[in-house]
Amino acid sequence: MQSGQSLIVGSLAFDDLDMPSGEFRNVLGGAATYSSIAASMLAPVNLVGVVGEDFDEAHLETLRKRGVDTVGVERQGGKTFRWHGKYSKDLSSRESIDTQLNVFADFRPKIPDAYKNTRVVLLGNIHPKLQLEVLSQVHRGADTIVVADTMNFWISGEHKALVDVLAKVDLLVINDEEARQLAGESNIAAAARAIRDLGPKRLIIKRGEFGALLFDGDGVFFVPAYPLEQVLDPTGAGDTFAGGLVGYLARSGDRSGIAVRRGMFYASALASFCVEGIGPEKLLAVDAASLDKRLAMFTAMVDYGGKL
Repeated sequence: MQSGQSLIVGSLAFDDLDMPSGEFRNVLGGAATYSSIAASMLAPVNLVGVVGEDFDEAHLETLRKRGVDTVGVERQGGKTFRWHGKYSKDLSSRESIDTQLNVFADFRPKIPDAYKNTRVVLLGNIHPKLQLEVLSQVHRGADTIVVADTMNFWISGEHKALVDVLAKVDLLVINDEEARQLAGESNIAAAARAIRDLGPKRLIIKRGEFGALLFDGDGVFFVPAYPLEQVLDPTGAGDTFAGGLVGYLARSGDRSGIAVRRGMFYASALASFCVEGIGPEKLLAVDAASLDKRLAMFTAMVDYGGKL
């Protein structure tokens, strides 16, 4: 059994970003990249993904220095997944200019034997059928928790396969737009109930600068986003949130609702660092002292001085 570690499966990529602050090319990106950087702040990570010949080994070494095991990252002939996006002036929306799947188009996750007993699993927003393939390879115990992410593309195009995934996961982490689309409900609370009826015991709905909501058998819980004076790049913030959460669950060894609630503060704190830099640059610069300081700020922000 591999307690104290997380298994993260998803994309590693290069991003070309057109931002109000400038144009940035060949930025390290990908959902699994952001998630593994965040999770590694709290516990070791086993990473599974694929890169091309153009992916510098220095990027993988950066991850390894942070406690990310990259044995599960395949290198294939061809180019790495690349996304080109353009953000609005207020960063509230973005347009996909170009998406090149490259080696990611034929990605079939192969979970190394050394990873198969990892007790905290994060399924990044890859094709639902691939998420099911990952679940067929891992050994789930009573203390295993499977966290999943998805996106609008899979909700609309692979709904049946996604429903099959939801029946097998413990916690789903998606944004409010995705929740409404998945449930076919405009009301968030009604959407949450409908999604939980599909299988996940717990559901976290991310709402960007408006924080995140947890729905589970104990009720509803809210964690705010940290108010920042300057946001440079929202790319990867949601993936960072998910990574921070699974990192905390791996470190704590606790799978209770209280642990998930505590983990959401770590997740939100790490996501707040992510958006302060271009790509993962600020996230990579965060140390334990900086994280502790921001967590203390979160505590002060929600401390109402006792019983209401």
